[in-house]
Amino acid sequence: MNSATGRVIVVGTDGSERGDAALRWALEVGAHAGDTVRAILVRPRDTLLPGTSFTIQPHGRVPEQAYSLEDHIAALRIDTAATLETSTVHGDPATELVTASADADLLVLGTHRGGALADLVLGSVGRECVRFSRCPVVVITPEAANRLASV
Repeated sequence: MNSATGRVIVVGTDGSERGDAALRWALEVGAHAGDTVRAILVRPRDTLLPGTSFTIQPHGRVPEQAYSLEDHIAALRIDTAATLETSTVHGDPATELVTASADADLLVLGTHRGGALADLVLGSVGRECVRFSRCPVVVITPEAANRLASV
């Protein structure tokens, strides 16, 4: 949490345009010198319980196995005064991001929803994070992502 060295900002990213917009916002707008931004990629588990055949239908976008969070962030070339940490975990994206929010001052994520329902309904991961996060949440909407991409 907030310490003498700055804030901790957790950002969920998956390599999508919306995930990139959330990461860009966290690094360029939300974070300041001395802050730490923790970019987290959550890969869904293949099965409900290890050793069983019960499969899980993942929430949201699932990055390809070859996708590297570190390589992707380097390719974005985002300038920041914050310290950037990356991690890839396996599990349910909403659960993992809410868990990470326990040690954070802010959680940032993009939403894949667009159109008329965007004001009423978030994606399932976004909705769960907003409901259960242990810190404030910033949701980058498709409209905000478009504005960030054009800057």
